[in-house]
Amino acid sequence: MAHTLYIGNKNYSSWSLRGWLLVRASGIAFDEKVISLNDNEHASVYQQFSPSGLVPCLVNDGDGSTSPATVVWDSLAIAEYLAEHQRALWPADPRARAWARSISAEMHSGFRALRSEMTMCVRERVDVRPWSSGLQKDIDRVVAIWAETRRQFGPKANDGGAAAGDGGLLFGGFTAADAMYGPVAFRFRTYGVEPGGAAGDYLRALLDHPYMREWESAALAETERVEADEPRVIYRDRIRAA
Repeated sequence: MAHTLYIGNKNYSSWSLRGWLLVRASGIAFDEKVISLNDNEHASVYQQFSPSGLVPCLVNDGDGSTSPATVVWDSLAIAEYLAEHQRALWPADPRARAWARSISAEMHSGFRALRSEMTMCVRERVDVRPWSSGLQKDIDRVVAIWAETRRQFGPKANDGGAAAGDGGLLFGGFTAADAMYGPVAFRFRTYGVEPGGAAGDYLRALLDHPYMREWESAALAETERVEADEPRVIYRDRIRAA
């Protein structure tokens, strides 16, 4: 079976990152096709392969002859599709799995201020404080999710450190929940959000994960600019005033 993952520019496309992390973590072989966000803005090219006209979109071409292609769009749908083949994408424990799905769905459907006021731009570093009250509320909620998840489902080592084999992520090893929060880690780094305690430890572990570093390397190699997602364009006046 041949899988193709369609994504947007790696420096900017947060939803593409989620889909890519899920496919990468699943272990399936796939081809990656990066389609410019700018090109789609002018010609709606995503509609050629994605029913929603959005990315990420995962296409399974079947056997390439008689069976029709399977098209999976939306990051949570991609997570569930892949989990049918790779169960480790969700925690094995039922209670942990329910929690992981809940915090993933919360990220999928909420945090509007965080999305609009902290666009993902992997290579950038800016300070645009003071943050709005809505943005601060979203940041606080993310930090609380990370800290509580690690408290409940992280290692129970006697010395309080990471247990053997624990990757320092939300449930130890990489899961779909980490994929959902991957773009937030890049956003926090870009805008100087530095949580303390378990949430800060998790942020560092996620940014240092090989999948995240692989994506970052590719993002930094890109040369195309998407002006609508550039923090120094969005916050030009605030940065100039500072």
